[in-house]
Amino acid sequence: MESLRDIRRNIKSVKATQQIMYTMKMVASARVKKAQNAIISSRPFAVKMEKMLSTLRHELREGDGTFEGSFVRELVEPVKRREGKALLLITSDKGLCGSFNASLFRQATQWIVENRSSKIYVYVVGRKGRDFIKRLKGADIEIVEELTGIFPNAGYVHAEMLGTHILEFFLSRNVESVSAIYSEFRSVMSQKAVLVPFLPLLPALDDCSGVEDAQCMHLHDFTFEPCKRSLFEQLAPRYVKAQIYRMLLESQASELSARMTAMDTASKNALDLISQLTLKLNRTRQSMITTELTEIVAGAEALKN
Repeated sequence: MESLRDIRRNIKSVKATQQIMYTMKMVASARVKKAQNAIISSRPFAVKMEKMLSTLRHELREGDGTFEGSFVRELVEPVKRREGKALLLITSDKGLCGSFNASLFRQATQWIVENRSSKIYVYVVGRKGRDFIKRLKGADIEIVEELTGIFPNAGYVHAEMLGTHILEFFLSRNVESVSAIYSEFRSVMSQKAVLVPFLPLLPALDDCSGVEDAQCMHLHDFTFEPCKRSLFEQLAPRYVKAQIYRMLLESQASELSARMTAMDTASKNALDLISQLTLKLNRTRQSMITTELTEIVAGAEALKN
């Protein structure tokens, strides 16, 4: 049976852990509001740019529809290539955020298994994702670039740097496609790991399907200088970087929300554990008192006899 000193030591240790968990919860809750505001601010820009590029692509296809001599042709037209596929994996730098990283790892593992016949190149954001990819043995996987330590202060500069490298790699190495795995922020209590095709852009920009006529931009009444094709060529790389920026913000808010929820649950579990240990302490102390009283009474009876 544990001594009173051991139980008190356990209670003290759990209380210290509870204080740490509560502090981490309050820090995450203070940061998640800022992360939510960043997502809300960036979404309209990303949505409008996607609508404009979709409309431009649609009108260019109705015209001559070609991008001969343009690097954008490589971005919008699926071509069977030789050197494999690429993956952008966005995870956290730290743990203690519940199942946030585990769900991303499951999604990444499934994607790797489905594409194991190809050479796999990985762009990874976050230390947890980097360590996960490095632990995969026997797979034909190469980490092209890793970006760590940017959360919870992810900015457009990180998306621009990452987008530039991905575009250069996609165009120079003849990679067949680039997919992205990140955590989509839905609410403070709900985050979901998603897999989206990223490059080439054709699946997302093929036409205006899914966009209401009142919202779809009609550009045929406008005059462009030099031309619509040049505008598309200028906007396409920016669209790629804007989407990466949105993914970083979504992952950042999701991580903070997951950590806040996990730390709240841990704090409540610590409180329950403290209650159990306190009850155990009282019962042990009562048992010791009862035993001592029994021994005193037995000694007194022995002296009488």
